[in-house]
Order: sequence, then C-alpha cells, then structure tokens
Amino acid sequence: MSIDADLTKALLRDLVAIDSVNPTLVRGARGEAEASTFLRDFLGRHGIQAELREAAPNRPNVVALISPAGSGKSVTAGKVSAALGIVAHIDTVGAGDMPDPFTPREGDGRLYGRGALDIKSGVAAMCAAAIAVRKSGDLRRPLLIGAVVDEECDSIGTEALLRRYTADAAVVLEPTDLRLIIAHKGYAWFELVTHGRSAHGSLPAEGRDAIRMMGRVLNLLDALDKKLASLEPHPLLGCGSLHASLIEGGQELSSYPAQCRLKLERRTLPGENAAEIEAELRAMVAGLALRDPEFRADVRGLGHRPAYEISPDTELVKLCGSAIRSVTGQAELAGMAAWTDTALLAAAGIPGVVFGPRGRGLHGSDEYVEIESVVTCAQALEQIIRVSCGTD
Repeated sequence: MSIDADLTKALLRDLVAIDSVNPTLVRGARGEAEASTFLRDFLGRHGIQAELREAAPNRPNVVALISPAGSGKSVTAGKVSAALGIVAHIDTVGAGDMPDPFTPREGDGRLYGRGALDIKSGVAAMCAAAIAVRKSGDLRRPLLIGAVVDEECDSIGTEALLRRYTADAAVVLEPTDLRLIIAHKGYAWFELVTHGRSAHGSLPAEGRDAIRMMGRVLNLLDALDKKLASLEPHPLLGCGSLHASLIEGGQELSSYPAQCRLKLERRTLPGENAAEIEAELRAMVAGLALRDPEFRADVRGLGHRPAYEISPDTELVKLCGSAIRSVTGQAELAGMAAWTDTALLAAAGIPGVVFGPRGRGLHGSDEYVEIESVVTCAQALEQIIRVSCGTD
C-alpha cells in the first residue's frame, strides 16, 4: 500500500481544526468556505489541481477531476464524465455541548472533535487515496473527487456537483465502521394542522380545542408506527418508522386554542414513496372527520428523500468488497438507517455504495474517529481507484 499515514492523519487534524458548521443549520455559523479553500490548496501542493465551485454564495464545493496524462475532459450528455466518483461532505452539524469542538484531541487511538467522524475523516481518506494513486502512476480513466457542502441539511453541494459531473460509479464517504453499505433508508417530512375555534376559557360552548384534536391524531400515529414495526422487515434495514418531531399550539392559558401544528418524520424503505405516505395520512385525517364533523385538519408535505439499495451482485459492490477485503481481511455488506447523498447520485444514473471509517459519538458531545481506521479507509479507497480507473 502506498498511503502516507502521517499525511492522512495530519490532514484530518487540520480539517477538524477548521470550523465548517453548516450555516443553514446554525444561524450565524461560519460555513464551509475556509475549509474548502484550505483543502483546495492542500491538494494543489500535492499535485492535484482542484477548484472551488460555489453551490451557494460563499459555500464552495472542492472538485478535482484527475484525468489520464494527455487526455482532455470526457464529456457525456453535456457533463464532465469520470470512471469513478468519490464524494464526502465537508460541512458539520453545530458544536452543541462539545467542549473545544475545533481543537483536535487525541487519546487511546482516537481523534476527538466536531466532524472528526462525520466526515472529515472520510475527506482525509479520499484525498490521501487520490494523492497516492496520482504519485504512483497516471490513471487510465478519469477519477472525480468532491468535498461537498451542505450534506447535513439540503445537500445543495451534491446537487450542484451533479449538474456538471457524472460518473460510471461512486463511493460516498460516511461513518460505516469500515462496512460496505449497500442500502439505506429515506425520509419524508409532513406537517399536520388541526383547526379549533378560539374562545375564552370560560365559554366551552363557543370554543373548540385544536390541541385535543391533535391528541386524536397522535393516537393514530402511534398505532401506525406500531403497524410499521409489525410488517415484514427489509433484510438490511429493518422496518419503516415515524415519529412526531415538533408540536406547537395555543396562544394563552385562558383561551381555547384555535390551531395546533405538528411536524413529523417518516423513515422509509426502498419501494416506499412520499406520495403514498401522504395519501395514507390524508385518509387517516378524513376518517377522524367522518367520526366527528367538527374535526378539521390539513396535511402538507414538507420534503422527502428516497431510500436506496443496490444489489450485492453488481460489479461495483463486488469490486469494492474485494478491495476492502484485501485491506481488512473481510468485507461486511450492511444497511444503514441514516439517509446519504448516494440516493441523489442514483437518481442521476450513478450507482453507488457507502463506506467510511470507524468511530462513535455522531453529532454528540464526544464525537471521535478511530485514527487507524481512517488510514485503513484510505488504503481501501486506493485499491478501489486502482481497479476502477487503472494505473500505469
């Protein structure tokens, strides 16, 4: 293996030390620009010409197309094409209650800090693998690497990347404990609003309590979640689920509440879609209205992302599994409950898998990555690149 372990670890530490909290999630956050600029310059010092491409003002992706020597850019259907794309996000969630979140701390083989696991470790591994391959020989087919913004919120970075680039296949970096992820859940968000009638609290004949109406909705949602848990599970993902995320209603203690607003999330399996789920919620609300003519409620979709899966028999999965096995001695195929940008790549016609280092404390106060797993991840990525793109 030709991965420079010291370079990989140093890059990880440098990235964690840069605040790149997603400004859509945390008002006033610094965003990704400083981290993106640092990474572009780092790659340039190591022989990879990268560029900044803004997904939104002051929120640039870092993109490098590493092409065979003497070749021009391959263009397919108006897009720049690569044999393999490797994508990792450079934004993080907020610091929360993590002490000194941007001061990397090492201990017991772990690196602590915001983004250490999710997923600046993956960014470091991706870059180390690309540098190793670039140094050892020219590629026969082009490689695309992208450090994208905003994955933790709306994925505008990956959407922007896909408007310009395509690839025959892709690896998306996320924390996977060095397992090869071939399926993940999706999600759909909805808002339900129950309508009552405001009145003084001493006038029950005039008032209609929207919050108590929402209680009926919550009872049915509880029953629906239990029904989902009783269905035949997906072999890698288990069952779908839902939960009430946010609720608000009423105006003061002395008045009947005219409105109650609930926002919920439904985690979905491959084959489920948001339109069918919305229809199920509407039917549930309609049933309540039939039983009580004074019950009124609205249902509105707020956004959704699809679930994803790829067959273990595809060439990409076999290739990646073989590469991981050559480094770690095993290649466990698994699913993950969280959503990833892999679904967006698939929608653009790019089959993908998810892979990444090992750690714990995702989004928490003690987020850490196991440092050697980052080097192992880079070694596996190097092997995947060599087989997918070839080297002299």
